[in-house]
Amino acid sequence: MTLHVQPRRHASPVHPITGRKVLLTMVAGFGIVIAANLTMLFAATGTFPGLVVGNSYVASQDWNRRVAAQRALGWRAAAEYAGGRLTVRIAGRDDAPVGGLAVSATVGRPATTREDITLDLAGEGGAYVAPLELGPGRWRIALAATGAGGVSFEAGAEITVGKSR
Repeated sequence: MTLHVQPRRHASPVHPITGRKVLLTMVAGFGIVIAANLTMLFAATGTFPGLVVGNSYVASQDWNRRVAAQRALGWRAAAEYAGGRLTVRIAGRDDAPVGGLAVSATVGRPATTREDITLDLAGEGGAYVAPLELGPGRWRIALAATGAGGVSFEAGAEITVGKSR
């Protein structure tokens, strides 16, 4: 009995890998990555432009003077929201309410300017109030107050509004 061993033939691939296929695969892979990056880029810049001031250099020139003036006043501000009302209390060094101010507040979300609204608050019993309907979530408040003789005061606050039931 003789055993004949025949060499095994390797089947050739049906579709051989060519330079053209490698090129198309690389172009398709990088195309997907670039498309995903562009999608994220436009989504990020479309929700918040990242601008707080138009020209940061010009704004910085006045910064030290404004900080010194704010510290000299010694005022503090606190904001709260309840029952569809925004209440702002501004207190002096002696913790007494500071009255006779024209107070405005810009209220908006921390990550977008889309929902920003500016309100003029009215003095009421040592505080400044305005009616305001806010949805649940975090809100930032930028306060600006002007008093007699052109005294100005700026402050910021953040509040969290719970879900309504």
